[in-house]
Amino acid sequence: MTGTGGELGARAARSRALAVLRVRSRALAVALLPAAAEVILLTGAATGQFAGEGWDTARWVVGVLAVLVLLAAAGIALVVARARPAASPTVPVSERSAPDLYRMVRDLAERLDVPAPSAIALTPDCDSWLEDRTHPAHAPPVTRAHDGPVVPGARPERRPVVPAPVLVIGSPFLWWMRVAELRAVLAPVVAGTGPSAQPDIAAARRFVRGLDAAVAVADAPGRGPLTRWVYAALGRVARLLLRGCREHAALMERGVATAAAERAQAVDYGPRIAAQEQVGLAYAGWDRLLTKVALPAWRMGRWPSRLDVGVAAALTELSRRDRLADGFAARLGERPACDLLEEPGAVDEAVSLLTARLFHGGPAESGPNWAPVDWQAYPEEVVDRTWRAEAARLHRVLDSLGVSPSLDPATPDPGGPTLARVLDHLTEPATDSVPTVPAPTPPLDNEDHRADITDTADADPDPATERSALLAAGLSAALAREEREESAVKPGARAQGPDSALWEDGDLPLFPLQPPRTGRELLAAHITAMICCAAVDTAGAAPGLDWLDGPTLLLDGERAADLTPKVLTLIEEGDPGPLRAWLAESGIRPEKPVRLV
Repeated sequence: MTGTGGELGARAARSRALAVLRVRSRALAVALLPAAAEVILLTGAATGQFAGEGWDTARWVVGVLAVLVLLAAAGIALVVARARPAASPTVPVSERSAPDLYRMVRDLAERLDVPAPSAIALTPDCDSWLEDRTHPAHAPPVTRAHDGPVVPGARPERRPVVPAPVLVIGSPFLWWMRVAELRAVLAPVVAGTGPSAQPDIAAARRFVRGLDAAVAVADAPGRGPLTRWVYAALGRVARLLLRGCREHAALMERGVATAAAERAQAVDYGPRIAAQEQVGLAYAGWDRLLTKVALPAWRMGRWPSRLDVGVAAALTELSRRDRLADGFAARLGERPACDLLEEPGAVDEAVSLLTARLFHGGPAESGPNWAPVDWQAYPEEVVDRTWRAEAARLHRVLDSLGVSPSLDPATPDPGGPTLARVLDHLTEPATDSVPTVPAPTPPLDNEDHRADITDTADADPDPATERSALLAAGLSAALAREEREESAVKPGARAQGPDSALWEDGDLPLFPLQPPRTGRELLAAHITAMICCAAVDTAGAAPGLDWLDGPTLLLDGERAADLTPKVLTLIEEGDPGPLRAWLAESGIRPEKPVRLV
């Protein structure tokens, strides 16, 4: 029954591939129709059947039309054939750097009776797939000698060989899954190389990818008026053909997936059910690690160089905390899939840099303002520096708003930024005169910056007091200005990275992790950072890293987990009571100056 289901899927895929190729054939027939009409007219003239001035005019008109249509069709066909199809950004893994991994994949392909993938690459995502990179822009064609008899003195004939697709593996799988689990997860993917070798399916895929690449070429900006008109016509034709074969292509890929899944049923079927649970767990841990741990580091100009090690640590911590994940901890004694790599550390570092480029838009190489950081140095290099940078920004905005260092004019200046200044400002009655025009302190001393603050304060829908809204608007404007200045001087934002020739050099990041933060979120983060700085400087606290929640404050070695509700009470209600009580209980002195960067 399994074999029958696989055969039905393969047969359906080939049927849909032929439907896609029929769309190509119809397009070719339409392009040849004027030329065929001209041949008929010329034949009639040669035989004397189409004689007369009217037929002569028709022959000229149809002949010119045929030449124009053939030239246009040839141009479109040339663009479709030569346009570079999009390819996923990946880190290539050579066989020398992962012989065990290649051996496992080839053994899997042999058991499935399908061609082995031509190469292996890693992607910073929790997914695996086959990717066709047979286009000349991706890699030169592979050739082999002709298998016929060898003629003495003659050079052996070289024939091009279409390589099998590249196997792309999600890098978190290698560090979290065990070898048997990875093998079970890859079985249906590797089985897809069988249908990929079918000539009709391969031709249909090349045609669809070529049309898609032609649309991208037609939409590229920066062309003159005449060229833009020509490429617009090209784009309309390519989109018309894509619409004609879209449904057939989707059903073809569905048939290929069905055939691959049916073929893989006979290999590691039992372990695959348990391994699929690890796929979902790995995805959740990877997403949380990027948003909670990696993103704060990227914003500080640091990129964690061992992200895959981090996701393994995060999921191990989740297994320890979650009673539902208790069974997952027992599997940690088995051999991890990353042991299939000769140098897992170097591969992890390359994947981590590519991840930062895709999800944050960082440069493709390390530099003075884009340095790697290991997990041991993360609390000092990222957490502490982030807190102090945000605290410094908070006090710069307070300076620009003309807020005095002390609420009581009789109290002398403490000689540095204090947490008390923030609490006093947000606690003052909203009916008092609140300065709305920045003091002449750069960089908020011009009309544009004042307008930014006013517009942000009016547009922020978050519930807050008047003073909180104004301070949040100032922080939003200051942060937006800093990001503009940083993007203007950021080096290497478009520098090439791993497999950069295979994917578009569009604006980065390609996959931004989070939408812009609201004013209230920014204000809460900056106040929390100021509290953490005061805790470190006056109460002996320390910055820490929680694998699931990111940067955290450690008081007496324990995580301070109940701070956020008290900060929100201050922002939304102007009530500092719960926060002041927590500060007193923790031994944090808000009147003491803190060190900023």
